[in-house]
Amino acid sequence: MSAPNSNRPSRPNRFGIGFLSVFQIILLIAAVIFANYISSGNHIRADLSRGADYTLSSSTVNYLKGEAVAKRERSVKWIMAFRRSTPFYERVRALAEEYASKSGGKIELEVIDAIRAPDRASQFAAEYKLTLVRDLILIDARPDETVPIVTETQTGSDALNPQITLALAEEMLTYAMDAKGQRRPDAFRAEDLLTARLVEAIEGKPRNFLFLADKSRVDAEGENSPWSNLAATLRYRNIRLTPTNLSDLTVIPEDTEGLAIVAPKYDFTEEEIATLETYWNSPRSALLILLEAGQCPPNLRIFLRSKGVTPRRDRIITKSDDRIITTARGNFSEGIPFLEDLAGRAAVFEGASSSLEVRENADNLSVKKIAPLPLIQIGEGFWGEADFGKNDAGKKAGETFDMIRDSAPPLYLAASVTRGDTVDDRFSAETSRMVVIANTDFLDPDRQRAENIDFLASSANWLVRRDSLAGATARTIGIYMLPLLDTQVSFINRLNLVFIPLAFLIIGGIVFSSRRA
Repeated sequence: MSAPNSNRPSRPNRFGIGFLSVFQIILLIAAVIFANYISSGNHIRADLSRGADYTLSSSTVNYLKGEAVAKRERSVKWIMAFRRSTPFYERVRALAEEYASKSGGKIELEVIDAIRAPDRASQFAAEYKLTLVRDLILIDARPDETVPIVTETQTGSDALNPQITLALAEEMLTYAMDAKGQRRPDAFRAEDLLTARLVEAIEGKPRNFLFLADKSRVDAEGENSPWSNLAATLRYRNIRLTPTNLSDLTVIPEDTEGLAIVAPKYDFTEEEIATLETYWNSPRSALLILLEAGQCPPNLRIFLRSKGVTPRRDRIITKSDDRIITTARGNFSEGIPFLEDLAGRAAVFEGASSSLEVRENADNLSVKKIAPLPLIQIGEGFWGEADFGKNDAGKKAGETFDMIRDSAPPLYLAASVTRGDTVDDRFSAETSRMVVIANTDFLDPDRQRAENIDFLASSANWLVRRDSLAGATARTIGIYMLPLLDTQVSFINRLNLVFIPLAFLIIGGIVFSSRRA
């Protein structure tokens, strides 16, 4: 009788292996749960799009982290009532989530799809007295729930509380006329609209700027006119331009946040200058002045000179290869709080520009607590040509620099002025503020540059003491059309309807026949 084979493998311990497998699965599930729990409160959102289309601009982020939002006792409620079938649903939702993320919990976002959640949509519509026929985002910035949602207007009709605003989907698109004269989508400006509606809801009403229409002459024809671009830039900052005649006013109304003087053509009378002086000497006054090159009425020039800024009757030019260049190039000044995001960056202003004399640190102004500061300094090689476009003894003006007649560097294209105690925080909010820009061509849509619009927007926010909203504004996302010939469209249709289905049919037939074989 042979001995048992001692090399025969022993039976595996199935119970032990099974227990170990179950234990490992439990540990894996626990690790996944704990990882999700930790990442839910400690995660980083990354924008991987090529143009950073989902990243909020610095001005919006500054506002979300500023006092207006960060020090609120009650969070701002955002309700996004969008259908998922809306073409830019995902883009708007990503932007809204970014607002909520950057607000530090001060924005509560709720997303409602009227088709998938009809009961919640009906409840929302009934609560805010709305008819959900359009996609929108509702922003509710009421200080507490006791404030009524609907208020009665002067005409007796019902309207939403001023601290409840609506951002409609169709308002997020801007339109332009194409070569055929048809109105087509041009750009997507959701962030501009959402920030404007958020500011409007928190403040309760737009800031009112009086535009002195009887002194100014700016092109207002067409959707893309300089006037429309100026009004739109300010409107996205929750600033409303209201045309008025200075000749009809003996005193500036108290609810006025500022005055806008754009391309002044007609001079101010002594009474109008007195009205302007009275307003400037009052607390919290603001002046936005845009001058055409070499064009400044005499009395207005005297008024500005007394504040330390003198518009010169010249043209900023330079020469390159025997060509006269009128496009002014320089840099935004450093050390200006509301230009922090633009400090040191190149400033290019096309069209006609004049120079400003800025008497910084002048003794006679310091006594009056008036502080002018340059905002844009023109680069080397430029000078202020006093005889631009004229002929002098058969020699074209501008060929050479004249030390006697022309303006020598440093040249400034824009300046700010403050009146009052800007150092003491107790009184800094009561100061008067002014911004002067010696160029109006940058408002022309064919000459617009993103940094110049950022500069104008930051200046406007600084004037209305909304310093936290200063900074680079949101970039518009362009909508591009792919031009195709009729033959190309016909080929694409045949490819989609005939050739691609036929190719799949042939591949399926080959696979089927190979399996049969």
